Amino acid sequence: MAVGTTKVSAQKPAATMYSILFMIGFVHLLNDSMQAVIPAIFPILERSMGLSFTQLGWIAFTLNMTSSIMQPVVGWYTDRSTSPYLLPLGMCASLVGMLGIAFADSFPYIILSVIGIGLGSAVFHPEGSRVAYMAAGNRRGLAQSIYQVGGNTGTSLAPIMTALVFVPLGQFGAVWFTSFAAIAIFVLLYVSGWYSRQLVNFPRVPKVKQKKNVTVTRKKKVIFAMIVLIFLVFARSWYFSGIGNYYQFYLIEDYGLSIRQAQIYLFIFLVAGVLGTFFGGPLADRLGKRNMIFWSLAGTAPLALILPHVELLLVIPLFFLIGFILNTSFSVTVVYAQELVPGRIGMVSGLIVGLAFGMGALGSVLLGKMADVTSISFTMLAVSFLPLLGLFTMLLPKDETLEKWAKEV
Repeated sequence: MAVGTTKVSAQKPAATMYSILFMIGFVHLLNDSMQAVIPAIFPILERSMGLSFTQLGWIAFTLNMTSSIMQPVVGWYTDRSTSPYLLPLGMCASLVGMLGIAFADSFPYIILSVIGIGLGSAVFHPEGSRVAYMAAGNRRGLAQSIYQVGGNTGTSLAPIMTALVFVPLGQFGAVWFTSFAAIAIFVLLYVSGWYSRQLVNFPRVPKVKQKKNVTVTRKKKVIFAMIVLIFLVFARSWYFSGIGNYYQFYLIEDYGLSIRQAQIYLFIFLVAGVLGTFFGGPLADRLGKRNMIFWSLAGTAPLALILPHVELLLVIPLFFLIGFILNTSFSVTVVYAQELVPGRIGMVSGLIVGLAFGMGALGSVLLGKMADVTSISFTMLAVSFLPLLGLFTMLLPKDETLEKWAKEV
């Protein structure tokens, strides 16, 4: 194993392929912008179709679960098989889904359209993460940050879409986002060509024999750590879902803002998250990956707890701080998981970015139901306690432990 592993590592290119990283990051922006259309159109659907908060929650649940359940499956498959042109093929499903959103005239048609977008995202995320890994050279943390910043930037556009596209144009405004899918397909055809030429340097799992001295105890520790990591991302996703999907209604009902005004606050939260994602990698290099994951949630907790009780004037600075701190661990979590389970890039990325966020999507339904049964104010109060779950980060192995395990494998 040692000889085989050394050979594979020696074949990996030392240079960081910034052109590929920026391309895959740009497509990540386009992909997540299309996903962001769904929460962005919520206020329009709520009024035009008379949908309840629970139905809106089911739409968010369908989108995230479709993409999330399939992500680890796609990652598991592509860890063992070479399918570089899955990327543009998956984006075709997103294009069809966006067309469906623009013309859907009932709740079931909205659900079907959202499934198309979810399937496209399910293919893109694990394979996009693999491309970032392959193009990283020896700057893996930076590469993952560039890739994830693209996605978070796309997500942050949701309030702008609502204010500039859906408020004046209504649901039909979604048709403009089919151009995003078309551009993404064009770029991914080039990226897939580069990807296919790199396969000789990145053999799939069956070609790399595993060492047999990994003990059962070690395997149990790795499995436990992965469960804890997914739980932490799950908790972060519940909080993010609460703010991203429902806080705009809280601003409208409790503070008396218009739909357009509420989007400004949400946009600040999401942009701060983009900055947090970008700076999280360099901060983790200094503080450690596990420490970064811990402080991103524990540091958010006190701010989240006071958010439902402050005057409108303080919402913007609190939103910025919460968005920034919460997302400092976004890319770091993926890198930590990849080092926890080396050699399973696609499956691990699918679990962390996909399945865990899909579990968080369940929160969209439950929070929507909670808002219908109680009130949006009570729901925001309940959500504020979620970052306290970051205390469970202390159950994860330290960075030094991961390095020690890597040397023994």
